[in-house]
Amino acid sequence: MAGPAGVANGVSRNSGGVNYTPALVLLASLFFMWGFITVINNTLLPHLRSVFDLNYTQTTLIESVWFIAYFVASIPSAWLIKRIGYQKSLVVGLLVMAAGSLGMMLAASLPSYGVTLVMLFVIASGITLLQVAANPYVAVVGSPETASSRLNLVQAMNSAGTMFAPLFGAYLILGRSKGGTAEAGVVLTQAERLADAQSVILPYGLVAVVLIVLAIVIARFPLPAMGSAANRASKEERRNHSLWRHRNLVFGVPAIFIYLIAEIGVANLFVNFVSQPHIANLTHEQAGRYLTFLWGGMMVGRFVGSAIMQKIPAETMLAAFSIGAFVVMLVTVFTTGPAAMWALILVGFFHSIMFPTIFTLGIKGLGPLTEEGSGLLIMAIAGGALVIVQGWLADSYGLQMSFLLTAACELYVLFYALWGAKPTNALPEPQPIEE
Repeated sequence: MAGPAGVANGVSRNSGGVNYTPALVLLASLFFMWGFITVINNTLLPHLRSVFDLNYTQTTLIESVWFIAYFVASIPSAWLIKRIGYQKSLVVGLLVMAAGSLGMMLAASLPSYGVTLVMLFVIASGITLLQVAANPYVAVVGSPETASSRLNLVQAMNSAGTMFAPLFGAYLILGRSKGGTAEAGVVLTQAERLADAQSVILPYGLVAVVLIVLAIVIARFPLPAMGSAANRASKEERRNHSLWRHRNLVFGVPAIFIYLIAEIGVANLFVNFVSQPHIANLTHEQAGRYLTFLWGGMMVGRFVGSAIMQKIPAETMLAAFSIGAFVVMLVTVFTTGPAAMWALILVGFFHSIMFPTIFTLGIKGLGPLTEEGSGLLIMAIAGGALVIVQGWLADSYGLQMSFLLTAACELYVLFYALWGAKPTNALPEPQPIEE
């Protein structure tokens, strides 16, 4: 059994001097890739809205299908990890994502709205497998006291992927399509829609190649085993402990669920929102470039949050950032012009620490139940599927007013930070991973 681990400058070592930095760097590349692929959706959605002439409800249904995959695939992912191990599961997840990316090329060739939904579900299922494996790995490979800081640091690479994805999508999808470069309100002909659909083929082909290469690298890398830190509790231990006695987990699962509604709603409706004449009056291609600032703010926030949480409790930081997010969302709803656009961009900074911080607070004190708690928190990412509710609000009451839903979500995160995150019936923390 490895002794207590220490963390210095975000690098984890056990008492025997084993350096886990190479493993964490490799995992950071996975965080980068799934963030990159997820945020391609932010430019893909306005593109598909134009190609298939969709309303906001139909458009957000695409993203709902994506996040339904988290709910459907989480339990099978945990079962697969237990059966074949973490490293092989990471390889399988990457290959599933690659298969879905190749399927997106087929969907664009047809073109087919239905096939597009299926292939996005496949990609998201692969990402779910990566999430179930990688998040708890990073959380346990070091001191429990700095788990939030460590996960925020690695999640910053996820944000780096989300920052570059809009540029990639704006150039290769929106920039190469008639709908992406046209002024707001222009109606495309059927021939133009069919031509626009083809712009998805090249970017997803490139993504598939990168995923296959990364799968080969992961398969050949000497990744340390998770060891006893991630083992499921035995039946005897389960008789004595219950997940539902841990308040931080019970309220943490809905906190992840609700936060995802906010994050995904902002990101997926950003392009359409800032393109409106009374906001910034941009083309979709131009708006897609501004989306980079939204995700760039999230990356900066995670680096800043990781450093500050070395000194300040994670729940205090979470409370402060949720208040900031609530304020800027009110500015987004009740102002117009550049003020509304930049307020929506700024919410990326305040959203930055929310997922990794809620995750680590949620599994705090679960002891031998950490793996099961992690699975529930990953399953809660399915909350992003309820972005369709914001799509319905946008169709019914206007796109700008629909962001009041986002503001309400920030208030629940504040409640969690102030009260829900306080552990009850805390158990001894699991030992750090062994080599």
